[in-house]
Amino acid sequence: MEAFDRTGTGSVKWARAGAGRIALGLADMDLPGPPEIGAALAARARHGAYGYTVCDPGGRELVARWYRERHGALVDPEWVLLMPFSARTALRLLLTAAEPDGPVLSPTPEWGGFEQLCRVAGMPYRAVPLELGDDGYRLPVAEFAGAAVVLLSNPHNPSGRVWPREDIRALAELAAGSGGLLVSDEVHGDLVQPDLVHRGLGLRHTVAVDAAGQLARHTVTLNSVGKTFNTSGIPSCFALVPDPGLRERLVTVMAGYGLWEGGLLPQLVQQAALRHGGPWLDGLLALLAVNRQLAADTLSAAVISPPEASYLLWLDATELGLPAVGAREALLTERDVELSAGTDFGAAWAGCLRLNYALPTERLQAALTRLHRL
Repeated sequence: MEAFDRTGTGSVKWARAGAGRIALGLADMDLPGPPEIGAALAARARHGAYGYTVCDPGGRELVARWYRERHGALVDPEWVLLMPFSARTALRLLLTAAEPDGPVLSPTPEWGGFEQLCRVAGMPYRAVPLELGDDGYRLPVAEFAGAAVVLLSNPHNPSGRVWPREDIRALAELAAGSGGLLVSDEVHGDLVQPDLVHRGLGLRHTVAVDAAGQLARHTVTLNSVGKTFNTSGIPSCFALVPDPGLRERLVTVMAGYGLWEGGLLPQLVQQAALRHGGPWLDGLLALLAVNRQLAADTLSAAVISPPEASYLLWLDATELGLPAVGAREALLTERDVELSAGTDFGAAWAGCLRLNYALPTERLQAALTRLHRL
């Protein structure tokens, strides 16, 4: 994986860090994506006509094949909805379509978009604190009883924890028992550590909980090629919705906002990634394993929950010698390194920081040297 310069590309990650600083915050990679994606975009651009496009049903088969070959999960292509927008937008539309009759529950710490979307929609939201054991975070499954919707990220954002299969099944059973819904945001799901995959401990997808039975009908999985292949600037995602009634309502809600499946550029990116991106992804995972070990070893005292996936490290700022309040700002001014603030994942987490180690190892080493000197 070669380093490349993002100057002049409008990168949010580097713009918010500021000149002269090393950006380890926003969740995208400072690595070039698969060349096949760029080639597909360039070839289509040469055509010169960029009008309305229909949804290619072959994209559903590609998604199903990807789950089968990469994760051993059986996905019915009929479940797949191909979205020309982000997983965040898909979640907002899904909540509208689901019309939850009761509270929406989510862990904390957790990706802050869940709470924000619920608040804006006027839906009752409650955060359930995760338990912290010797091996990292654990889901207090029983605390989610009675939820109309359970929202979680798997792998967990911000810690990179992969939730155990038995916990995912138990949450699905709770949802089914109350007529509710388990929604799993799995946009980091292709980035599970290779050693976990080799030991048969890869991602426990919600769709694999009970693919042939009733539990699957109470689950929705959101995924995207954006995090895996560093294409988030061209928003796209896919939703796996086993319940045909919910699937139909979601399509109707989309249409009400003038949104349909497909999309010119999103389809190009999705299909190029899923057809050709496997070997590139294997190389990426090898690099992330090296970077993960380097970051975890260097900052070991500050690591709250050992990462198992993605490129995220969840840190206790005070173990880095930083103040519990204003840790991100202190790093910016004192060490010229930018991380994500803990409060992005819940108001209670001011004393934490999230580090993104998906960048060239040499640049990561320079950033860790600055951090470790605190």
